[in-house]
Amino acid sequence: MKISTRGRYAVRILLDIALHQGNGYVPMKDIARRQRISRKYGDQIGMQLSQAGLLLAARGRQGGYRLVPDAGDVTVLKVLKTMEGSLAPVQCLETSPNLCDRCSFCMTLSMWTDLDRVVADYLGGITLQSLIDQAPPQPEYENMPD
Repeated sequence: MKISTRGRYAVRILLDIALHQGNGYVPMKDIARRQRISRKYGDQIGMQLSQAGLLLAARGRQGGYRLVPDAGDVTVLKVLKTMEGSLAPVQCLETSPNLCDRCSFCMTLSMWTDLDRVVADYLGGITLQSLIDQAPPQPEYENMPD
C-alpha cells in the first residue's frame, strides 16, 4: 500500500483548516502557501473533501473552507479512504464478499486480511485532533519560507 500525494495533501489541508478556521472560512491561497502546494491542486482536493462531507466550501471574498465535523471526529482512515478509495493491501480484499476464485484455499488470505485490519485499526484511531495535539510548534504564517 502506498498513499498518494493526493491522500497526504488531504490530511495536511484538513489539519491546516482545523488549526486556522477559528470562526470563519480558511482561504485556499493561505492553505496552499503554508502547505507548499499549488492552489489549483488544493482546490481539487478541497472539492473532493467537500463532496465527502468533510468540508464546507464558500465562494467569494470571505470564502474558503471549514471543517464540517469536529477535528476529533475525523479519522485519518476516513480521509484516506475518501481520497484513495480502498486501502486494502491486495486486490481480493477490495470487494465484499471476496470474489477471488482462490479465496477458499488461499494460504495467504488470512495474513492479508489481518494486515488490512491492523492498518484500518491504526488509521481509524488517529484523528485530526490527535495529530494537532501531538504536533510540534508550527511556524507563524508571516514567517513561513516562500
